[in-house]
Amino acid sequence: MAKKRGILILCNLDTRGKEIAFVKDMIEARGHRGIFLDFSMEDPPPFPGDITCEQVAERGGLPIEKVREYYRTKRDAAMDNQIKGATVITQDLFKNGEIDGIVGLGGGTGSIVSTSVMQTLPFGVPKVMITHMASMPMYIKKLVGPHDVTMHHTVLDMGRVNPLLKAQIINGIGAICGMVEATQGANIVTDKPLVAVSVFSPSEMCCQRAMEFLDEAGFTPVPCSAAGIGDAAMEGMIRDGLFSGVLDVSIGGVIEYLFDGNRNPGPGRLSAAAEAGIPQVIAPSGLDHLSYGSRPDKEELIKSRPHFIMDKMRIQVRTSAEELIQAADVIAERLNKATGPFKILIPLKGWSSIDMEGRPCYDPVADAAFIKELKEKLNKKEAIEEVDLHLYTPEFARKLVDEFIKVYNEHKKSKESK
Repeated sequence: MAKKRGILILCNLDTRGKEIAFVKDMIEARGHRGIFLDFSMEDPPPFPGDITCEQVAERGGLPIEKVREYYRTKRDAAMDNQIKGATVITQDLFKNGEIDGIVGLGGGTGSIVSTSVMQTLPFGVPKVMITHMASMPMYIKKLVGPHDVTMHHTVLDMGRVNPLLKAQIINGIGAICGMVEATQGANIVTDKPLVAVSVFSPSEMCCQRAMEFLDEAGFTPVPCSAAGIGDAAMEGMIRDGLFSGVLDVSIGGVIEYLFDGNRNPGPGRLSAAAEAGIPQVIAPSGLDHLSYGSRPDKEELIKSRPHFIMDKMRIQVRTSAEELIQAADVIAERLNKATGPFKILIPLKGWSSIDMEGRPCYDPVADAAFIKELKEKLNKKEAIEEVDLHLYTPEFARKLVDEFIKVYNEHKKSKESK
């Protein structure tokens, strides 16, 4: 007989009504245990959750009466309290092995509370949010971000259960049940060390060849899209201890953050591996341009600089020496805090497929300014190696992996000697 799985159901029962009770019945009809966690903030619910809104409020630090008062006067304070309380309870349930997956149901408020809680669970734990907010671009970054949250779009408003909405809720509950039945959970087993590889289109062939070499060397390469959310996710997964090393070929997120590019991953790029002390080999692909496609606010800048049009959404604008100097300062600051071994390989003939002699984004003078600044600011100057190759060559990919093997073995030897 299959193991009974625990599924936590996050919901504000005060606005969902008695009709929503069927989701727990549906989960239990599949042979699993449904646990209603009610984070209601406005009114007493029509029926109590297995974990009540009073318990959630208390674990957040406020009595439910104060939460209800704040909901009418300082809604963000009420939400913050219920997120805090629900998170603490969820973490306790997960650590005690009582839940194998989590599902949320709600509109705007319900989605923000539920997904905030989901994002605290490890990668691999099934997470489904059933909501009409799933197709709203301005909210998705907040609701999903760099986490493995699955959004199920109900199309219809979640305010009142009706036959059409119920059909979508049933589909969403079926999804979470199927996930917990099939999942490996957070304990993903691998027989080879996992190595994160940051990849994006202008570095793709280099990264593909490097991943082949990593595979041959006994590693499992894991490509992480360096398109903003993907490299932010990679940083988070490094902090979660999922990777044994990083081949960070595509570090453009550093400069995209500094100058508001479309691939902005946030402020923490290149921080996680340095803090975790895992081995890393770094190349400068992506620093040679900024992504400004579909940006009316950048039209004049695009016209004034060399650029490459991939399509309407992806216009890559060549970075200046001044911008690269600022990026070099940030990179040096991050790597000066590294507790593990690292190597920086800088190809002298270009940093991406759109940055080579004869192409619009080729600017060796700006590249040289970056190299000079990095050498001045990086404490471990011997970690920088200039390579007389183009990044988009198999020879450079080979060099990346050879250097990664060296720093990986250095790290392994250091750990074994302790």
